[in-house]
Amino acid sequence: MNLADAASFPILQTERLRLRELLPADAPALFAIHGDAQAMRWFGSDPLTSLAEAERLVEVFAGWRRQPNPGTRWGLERLSDGALVGSCGLFNWNRAWRRCTLGYELAREAQGRGLMAEALRRVLAWGFAPEGMGLNRIEAMIHPENQPSLRLVEGLGFRREGLLREVAFWGGRHQDLEMHALLAREQRGKA
Repeated sequence: MNLADAASFPILQTERLRLRELLPADAPALFAIHGDAQAMRWFGSDPLTSLAEAERLVEVFAGWRRQPNPGTRWGLERLSDGALVGSCGLFNWNRAWRRCTLGYELAREAQGRGLMAEALRRVLAWGFAPEGMGLNRIEAMIHPENQPSLRLVEGLGFRREGLLREVAFWGGRHQDLEMHALLAREQRGKA
């Protein structure tokens, strides 16, 4: 399935998760995740303050697939109970350069169990696959104090490339982010 076929959403599965399209019915679960200021302190935007904002977020994620530089955002549904525990995605796809950016978040109660690493291994494989996005490079921008996320991408094979000074703005101030990247040939070497 090539992302160019926006009518068909790429549903992926792992041992414990189903990665599927986010739906309007997911807004309450997204609000619980994105409204948790402590869990979202490194996400790159201020916490949500209303269910209406979560409903708009579902629309934003769905809209990624219609942009000139499209992306895909998957809801992470736990197979054991059907609960939406987070989301992850590939966005800002530069087709000519065969690169994009990785983003993700997980509900606080689901953290520390390896769920995001499991989901991202599947998403990265899909992103690099010719039948997926056919990428050569996937980037992740992470706040230097976000140690769990830094450990996560390092474990997935990403390499730190440098510091982007004051590249982002949330929490009322400019934020530095570290640039990390994984190349297709490096990902294949980890398979």
